[in-house]
Amino acid sequence: MDYQAKLPVPFGVLGIRCDDTALLRIDFLPATEKPRRANGALSVAACEQLLRYFESPDMQFTVPIKPGGTPHQQKVWQAMCSIPRGETRSYGELAAELKSGAQAVGQACGANPIPVIIPCHRVVGRSGLGGFMGHASGAPLDIKRWLLAHEQR
Repeated sequence: MDYQAKLPVPFGVLGIRCDDTALLRIDFLPATEKPRRANGALSVAACEQLLRYFESPDMQFTVPIKPGGTPHQQKVWQAMCSIPRGETRSYGELAAELKSGAQAVGQACGANPIPVIIPCHRVVGRSGLGGFMGHASGAPLDIKRWLLAHEQR
């Protein structure tokens, strides 16, 4: 995949994709991936804001985003953005708020193309962490734990 930047972060590398008007995608890449300087004003801004977030979770993202997705996914992603830092909502709570099903909310979380900025890590299971990036175990959940702990600081 062609990235405008590959940004090293505490748990690996983020692949940043932008067009001329907005951030389109953030992918979690292995820590072995070679970092790449941002090329273009939008990817520079996205990287600067992400680095500030990793320094201080109170940072407010202002980079324009264009996640695409279905109308339902966009509704779920917008609701996730309203969850305050340091707080979580269960899939069921978000589903009740949106008059949707918990499974549909979970699918929208798994399809989120701009994690961290669209904070799908703040959506958890009723009795546990839930999944992250379409996975129920392994490294993705370690990233989710890291992000949640970071936002508690």
